[in-house]
Amino acid sequence: MKGNYAIIVAAGKGKRMGTTINKQFIEIKGKPILYYSIKAFSVNPLIDGIILVCAETEIEYCKREVVDKYDLQKVVKLVAGGKERQDSVFNGLKALENCSVVLIHDGARPFVISKIIEDGIKYSNLYGACACGVRPKDTLKIRKENGFSSSTLDRESLFAVQTPQCFKYDLIYDCHKKLMDEKIHVTDDTMVAEHYGNKVYLYEGSYDNIKVTTPEDLNMAKSIVEKY
Repeated sequence: MKGNYAIIVAAGKGKRMGTTINKQFIEIKGKPILYYSIKAFSVNPLIDGIILVCAETEIEYCKREVVDKYDLQKVVKLVAGGKERQDSVFNGLKALENCSVVLIHDGARPFVISKIIEDGIKYSNLYGACACGVRPKDTLKIRKENGFSSSTLDRESLFAVQTPQCFKYDLIYDCHKKLMDEKIHVTDDTMVAEHYGNKVYLYEGSYDNIKVTTPEDLNMAKSIVEKY
């Protein structure tokens, strides 16, 4: 029987954080950010296994200092990332077997909750492709090259997409395979699906489901972790 798997992508260097170590290994309350991201999927009974995608030079460190240290038994494979995020995701997809639904998640997004994971599985089965997110709180404008505003966007129709981004496995694998063959560059997996004509259902995420990218994000994460 095919199962539900998560691919957690932790191969990025996170240059905007301004640290000498991979941002996923920065600690919050004595545990690395990556621990919280993996743990959220590990404790969910609907998740059958996790593929962890790391920089090739960090695979042993990830295994020793995160997976083994915190007994994260649902991590079934650690695989090397690629040059770009889409290469890393495809490496993760290739490592999966007997997968029905795959949830692709950022390793630096530590506060995903069970409802987001379970809704991702539900809507993947219904629609084939989905992603969580939130409505922007700020008014958004289009800024011209000369620095002046050209228009104001309708906030009610906008959606800030987060991860996990969730798919029927065969759909997203086939799309990523075509993308690699055609050498097209994208920044996230919903774009991969949409490029080949698939509709992506957008469902409610959480304002706490932040990606820790900058020192300011890290300060926010230290505040959010007190809720968990």
